[in-house]
Amino acid sequence: MKAIFVLPILAALLLIPAMFMVMPIYAVWQQGMSGKAELARAEQNRKIAEYDAQAAVAKAHGVAEANKIIGNSLQGNEAYLRYLWIETLNSGNSEVVYIPTEAGLPILEAKRMGHKGE
Repeated sequence: MKAIFVLPILAALLLIPAMFMVMPIYAVWQQGMSGKAELARAEQNRKIAEYDAQAAVAKAHGVAEANKIIGNSLQGNEAYLRYLWIETLNSGNSEVVYIPTEAGLPILEAKRMGHKGE
């Protein structure tokens, strides 16, 4: 019966110092693994940002090419542009704003009616 009590006490006396020796090693290992995981996450985020930037550049090139094609197709097509303008006016979905001009330039500041010399 005495051996039943001695064996757990002996195991505890051996296990506690072993844990004190292993815990710092485990903590260092765990921090190293956390650092590696964080580095991998940062590298993945950098790659994603690079791919997003490349996609944005490709999209900008596509838009520029489309604008160039549209611009080239509209050069020398005054009659078609006038037709589109008239159709837009006839549709009633547009708002035309008339700007008073003087010598072909818009008047930016106009005097209020009835006030003189202010």
